[in-house]
Amino acid sequence: MAEAEGGHQVDVNEDVQEMRPKKSKKKKDASYPLKVLYCGVCTMPVEYCEFNPAYKDCKKWLADHCPDLFERLTLQDEEEGGEDKKKKQKRGGRGVMKVKKKIEPQTVTISRMQRQKKKFVTVVRGLGSHDIDVRDAAKAFASRFSCGASVSGEDEIVIQGDVTDDLLSFIPEKFRIDEENIEDLGDMKK
Repeated sequence: MAEAEGGHQVDVNEDVQEMRPKKSKKKKDASYPLKVLYCGVCTMPVEYCEFNPAYKDCKKWLADHCPDLFERLTLQDEEEGGEDKKKKQKRGGRGVMKVKKKIEPQTVTISRMQRQKKKFVTVVRGLGSHDIDVRDAAKAFASRFSCGASVSGEDEIVIQGDVTDDLLSFIPEKFRIDEENIEDLGDMKK
């Protein structure tokens, strides 16, 4: 800050900034407004399709709809290493999805566990082996019995309250599992 005539303070940097010509961010070899081609599969600009999990589908779409751009992009890929070298994910993201193993249908077991003095929870195991989504089953139990139901473990549902008798009739009705495949284990300890 400098002091000007009359005791007013003037910012010297403001005057210098006004005299400098502003630099333009426009490129000389591009024509404006820019036209961007978006992929019909992933809806991203075609330059970013390689980061999409469905890259093969994007390449097919690009080869059909814009072959000249497809040739340019594939030439750049070959220079960088081609498709033979797959990029490995280093950190973050979902990575590789786990494939669920096929399990033979097991018996569905229902047991009752004591939580506090007169409080009980009902534990249901074995629904996942019958190709039933355990989370959907927990939601169905919670709405049917008006209580809390949660998934704990890979194939275990914990229902608040003692509903073993009601479950013996509800499971065959809702999920079409034979009553012979349902077993009541009674009381269990923690």
